[in-house]
Amino acid sequence: RINALTGLNLENYVIIDTKALIKLVDAIGGVTFNVPIDMHYTEDTDQNLYIDLKAGEQLIDGAKAEQLLRFRHNNDGSTYPSSYGQQDLGRMRTQRDFISALLKQTLKPGNIFKLGEILEPQNIFKLKQVIDIMSENVKTNLDFNEIKAYVPYAVKFDADNIKTGMVPGDVEMCNGVSLYIANERKTKALVNE
Repeated sequence: RINALTGLNLENYVIIDTKALIKLVDAIGGVTFNVPIDMHYTEDTDQNLYIDLKAGEQLIDGAKAEQLLRFRHNNDGSTYPSSYGQQDLGRMRTQRDFISALLKQTLKPGNIFKLGEILEPQNIFKLKQVIDIMSENVKTNLDFNEIKAYVPYAVKFDADNIKTGMVPGDVEMCNGVSLYIANERKTKALVNE
């Protein structure tokens, strides 16, 4: 379905559980991120969801990352401004922005090691943490040798060149459920861009 929607011919996939992002945030010592709005939500006791974040740039640890990634609206029903993208659209934008910040901060020189530095005790511990997090929370059809082949590219990768986007489309109600319907023509144009 992704290939049909985007016009690409993707053969490989990597699915990362949100738990991996939260653990990775703690493993690298947090992520500096600009929280777009005050977030306060305490009404979902079934999922033990408690969100209390202030707007502004701050160091986000794993617990705060979970709050940030799950936020849709406040207790009073207020949400992201329409210019940002309300409810789920705002949440998806925040998730994209946060993942970009996480990648940029994970791939900076202090967190990706040169071959000679990898054997230093503090780096071995950090590397083991990252490997454990990924092995427990990532599903992929790549085998270990294929993943190994990408390591040199990851070390040289310039995270400032990451571009993200949202699949163009519209929100529609269907039987009382809000659905996001992708626009295939606009999606292919975005991918080409």
